[in-house]
Amino acid sequence: MKVTDILRVKGNTLYTVSPDQPLADAARTMSEMDIGSLVVMEHGDLVGMLTFREVINAVVANGGSLDNRHVRSVMDDAPLTCTPGTEIDEVRRMMLQRHARYMPVLERRTLMGVISFYDVAKTVVEAQDFENRMLKAYIRDWPEESGTQPKA
Repeated sequence: MKVTDILRVKGNTLYTVSPDQPLADAARTMSEMDIGSLVVMEHGDLVGMLTFREVINAVVANGGSLDNRHVRSVMDDAPLTCTPGTEIDEVRRMMLQRHARYMPVLERRTLMGVISFYDVAKTVVEAQDFENRMLKAYIRDWPEESGTQPKA
């Protein structure tokens, strides 16, 4: 299974932010849209990721305030990325190694979407459920033995 399978089901709604946008505005967007990340884009290129982790760290570091900070000052400027053709098992490994909850999907330099660890886990569980149902159906339909063994 590949990342493109997740994107096909998930849809193509993308939420982006500029690196020079006030962090408070970005946090408000994340809250209002009930999303955990924003892709940081500048001049049509991916330049970072802003997740709730970076926002929380900024709030704690500033004594509970975002002050006049901008997205650029807290974003992950080297986010983990994948392509639509990346295998789901590889994405799982990459996300686990980097403790990444969100991963932009790029086709060359074009942003195709963002997948979350939840999306990956859901896809794996659904694939396993399907496989289990198929195996159980196969076992139920196992042919009866005729009682005679073929001669060798």
